[in-house]
Amino acid sequence: MNTVQVETPGGSYPIHIAAGRLDRLAQSIPADATAVAVVSNPAIAALYGARAEAALAGTGKRIVRITLPEGEAHKDWQTLNLIFDGLLQNRLDRKAVLVALGGGVIGDMCGFAAATYMRGIRFVQVPTTLLAQVDSSVGGKTAINHPLGKNMIGAFYQPIAVEIDTDVLATLPPREVSAGLAEVIKYGLIMDAPFFEWCERHAADLRALEPQSVAYAIRRSCELKARVVSQDERESGLRAILNFGHTFGHAIEAGLGYGQWLHGEAVGCGMVLAAELSAASQGLPAVAVQRVRALVQAIGCPVVAPDLGVERWIELMQVDKKTEGGRLRFVLLPEIGRASFVPAPMDALRQVLDRTVAVGQA
Repeated sequence: MNTVQVETPGGSYPIHIAAGRLDRLAQSIPADATAVAVVSNPAIAALYGARAEAALAGTGKRIVRITLPEGEAHKDWQTLNLIFDGLLQNRLDRKAVLVALGGGVIGDMCGFAAATYMRGIRFVQVPTTLLAQVDSSVGGKTAINHPLGKNMIGAFYQPIAVEIDTDVLATLPPREVSAGLAEVIKYGLIMDAPFFEWCERHAADLRALEPQSVAYAIRRSCELKARVVSQDERESGLRAILNFGHTFGHAIEAGLGYGQWLHGEAVGCGMVLAAELSAASQGLPAVAVQRVRALVQAIGCPVVAPDLGVERWIELMQVDKKTEGGRLRFVLLPEIGRASFVPAPMDALRQVLDRTVAVGQA
């Protein structure tokens, strides 16, 4: 088993990475827990709910099951309230523990519920998608979407453990694998050029879920994210670099309607656009842009953005957590392996969007 430790002011916790971790979930439940609520959706519950609950039964605690509708389109207040309904109806107290069994949507909503129920209870992340394993389950970002913006309502709230079972990836559809790999290569682009080069060499193995390659990619991604989060828990500076490609990606998701593209697909395409913008304004070499595009395509993500219209693109991007004083800011690359957080170069942005839309229409 690989263990990565996350150290933040909001909590210190382990990320356990190994095959079969679902069967060891009881190890992450504190002895003083009064009950365990497993939050999932129907598809994940059908695959792994019974196994997770059997493992948790070893704690001797009362097990409560809360099932939410599936998909990004349901990451909202109404669905969040279903968690509170389940907690209150079953009279769970401050010593109860939530277990987020699912992908990023489940993890985000379960974490937000944990942050706010009785002003804060403990929770464990059990991510079942590659994207959640390498990104959203680590670092304590919790949120729901609003029709005007993605992840705009939430809290920073750390789990007490992250349990990553690599076996569960075998049931992922190919699109979900590709979406997760977009977040993997992001880490190489923003802070580890050798890791990006490793991803280029192992792209086919990663898409095929070759066990050793996937295990290394997950561990390295978690190590890199833990390093950033430990230095900047609340995204006051350094942590912003983790949003490379996300300003474009969130605009795609909101512009098309949440759920039309997977989050990782939108981020993958967004990284291509961010690379283009980096070339136009930060001096990123054209050959580097081609490498980004080639790898995003190799992992199976879109590289051509949808035609939302330039003004609509900008309008959507203005509703972004990285906007300061009404001024849009971007994470851009002076070179592969190094990112900077800069005010949006608007002329260059419009040129990139014009060129992208033209490519999309060709």
